[in-house]
Amino acid sequence: MSAHAFDTQGMDHCPFMPVFGAPQVMFVRGSGTELWDSQGKRYLDFLCGLAVTSLGHANPAVARAISEQAATLLHVSNLFANPVATEAAVMVNELLQRATGQAGQTFFCNSGAEANECALKLARKFGGRGRHVVVSAFGSFHGRTLAALAATGQPAKHEPFQPMPDGFRHVAWGDLAALEAAIDPSVSAVIIEPVQGEGGVNIAPNGYLEGIRRLCDDRGLLMIIDEVQTGFSRTGRWFGFEHSGVVPDVVTIAKGMGNGFPVGACWARKDVAAVFQPGDHGSTYSGTAIATAAVRAVISEMQRIDAPGLAERQGARLRAGLQAMPKVKQVRGLGLLLAAEFGEGADAKAVYSALLARGVVTNAVTATALRLAPPLTVSDAEIDEMLAILGEVLA
Repeated sequence: MSAHAFDTQGMDHCPFMPVFGAPQVMFVRGSGTELWDSQGKRYLDFLCGLAVTSLGHANPAVARAISEQAATLLHVSNLFANPVATEAAVMVNELLQRATGQAGQTFFCNSGAEANECALKLARKFGGRGRHVVVSAFGSFHGRTLAALAATGQPAKHEPFQPMPDGFRHVAWGDLAALEAAIDPSVSAVIIEPVQGEGGVNIAPNGYLEGIRRLCDDRGLLMIIDEVQTGFSRTGRWFGFEHSGVVPDVVTIAKGMGNGFPVGACWARKDVAAVFQPGDHGSTYSGTAIATAAVRAVISEMQRIDAPGLAERQGARLRAGLQAMPKVKQVRGLGLLLAAEFGEGADAKAVYSALLARGVVTNAVTATALRLAPPLTVSDAEIDEMLAILGEVLA
């Protein structure tokens, strides 16, 4: 049954658990940067399902890969190999080896939270009994599963689920002295985002990631970089950590790597990955042929179109247009992961709602800032159209 034909009128209750709130729009179709709702109204998607559909909706290369794989082989258990996952793992390793100079190994999973769970378990196994604490930054976001949530530096999100798992410590974002003070013999790793996405699109201050790398080297800690939102060309490089030149030990990825197909991965350099033994970690859906067909197609397509270059170029155009608006006080971010800050007293939710009513999808990432993360393939005309609508809304 098509989404157009399905009628929820007369249902005695919502079929979904109430964790997302009431949806304002039902989208039924997408193409590139465009979406259409169940009433046939067209929208410009400047959120990408939260930085996911980086190659645009219904990307032909990705759709073809998923369709062909669905008709060939969807899934076998990890008691057996499949050639698609193998090739995708090699491709992921090649990208990260180029970025880090280190050979590594990959664990595929279904989401960014799962990728971070894998990294957190890896950190505990690496540290050993009694050396299990992971330090992260306030304002960070690492996922909704219990350990990933405990690593997330947003205490309000912890409250409904107390007591949280122990072994997690949070320090002020950008404060190297605070991080150093938090490190004692019980710490095994630091997990950090190169740009805090859910925290408000906050770029790591100059020298911050480099300082964390030095601390990790000095104390024998793992440096885990969470690239779930920033990875796969979103910031104008393949990975956000490349802007600072640091070499992480562990990298977690998801979102853009599947262009909408649920898939994530945890990559670690070989000597770190080697602390895992058979049975230490797993997932029924680790490296399914269907998910890794999407990964393989995304990497190939991003390489073909020079996705990092597109993100950098189109990000500069979007940034310049935002900066020219009198009511935009600041533009934060890298590439095509940007926040327009309106300043004290502004209501970003009201701006978001007004834009949605006019056919532009964005996100109020804080009370005073709007997050913009369109497809890397967004056209000049689409950027200009969005900016014109935002200008009308702000006026």
